[in-house]
Amino acid sequence: MARAIKKQALGRGLSAILNNQKNPDIKNDSNIAISNIGSVIDIPTEQISTNPFQPRSNFKKDSLKELASSIDKLGIIQPITVRKISNNEFQLVSGERRYRASKMLKLNSIPAYVRKANDHELLEMALVENIQRKDLDPIEIALSYKRLIDEVNLTQDQMSQRVGKKRSTIANYLRLLKLDPIIQSGIRDRFISMGHGRAIVNIINLKDQLSVYEKVIKNKLSVRETEAISSVINNGNKIKFRPTNILPSYIKIGINTLSSFFGRSIQVKLNKKGNGNISIPFHSKEDYNRIIKLLKK
Repeated sequence: MARAIKKQALGRGLSAILNNQKNPDIKNDSNIAISNIGSVIDIPTEQISTNPFQPRSNFKKDSLKELASSIDKLGIIQPITVRKISNNEFQLVSGERRYRASKMLKLNSIPAYVRKANDHELLEMALVENIQRKDLDPIEIALSYKRLIDEVNLTQDQMSQRVGKKRSTIANYLRLLKLDPIIQSGIRDRFISMGHGRAIVNIINLKDQLSVYEKVIKNKLSVRETEAISSVINNGNKIKFRPTNILPSYIKIGINTLSSFFGRSIQVKLNKKGNGNISIPFHSKEDYNRIIKLLKK
């Protein structure tokens, strides 16, 4: 958390809202009193502007529609947090998804916790709040950490305390920014995982990074395979990639049938002689027993 008051702002629940319903400072008109700073009040949505320091760049429409549907049925359980710009102007500190969903519903007002914050504090709170919600992709998280270092002047140790992450975890995210932008985009678009990125970033030469990145996608290499390749390349050796395991059509059709039957993504490996094996993954003891029962039918 940026400060102790940050925790209070984001943690205020229904009790805080109910306690403020009788606050004599709350006005029914648009001229909201300055004394309401520190209170939860209803603010006209038209008086609220978005946070220019918002690190999240992608708001999925389907997710917003689901949130809007929930708000329509249950109302806004957790108030948004805003800072006061002028007497009738407010700026989001946190809760932009709730704010956007409320606007989709064309709500006239939204419950908000009003607090004081300068630009420096607003940036820090926005970055930390989003990182803690774990809804950014790895590159967005890495960029958020970098902004905390460059613009808020936080050390990695200080960030560790703010976001509750190990210093080594923060360092691993920051290292992703040393990757070629094409590979960074691949992580954001989920072509490869963060683990693949951490393995590829160990390759010193950027051209070699891109070459391995392409091979990882083409040959569907695992993180461990990528780590092994990176180690070999850094030792000055060349890698010979095996061609992708091309399965005949009858197996491809069978995989779809098996995957549908077991409710899992089934993998089939085939050698040159036509021999192979079928792999059925499971996630728990209960899931394993479920699969066994299906096999016994």
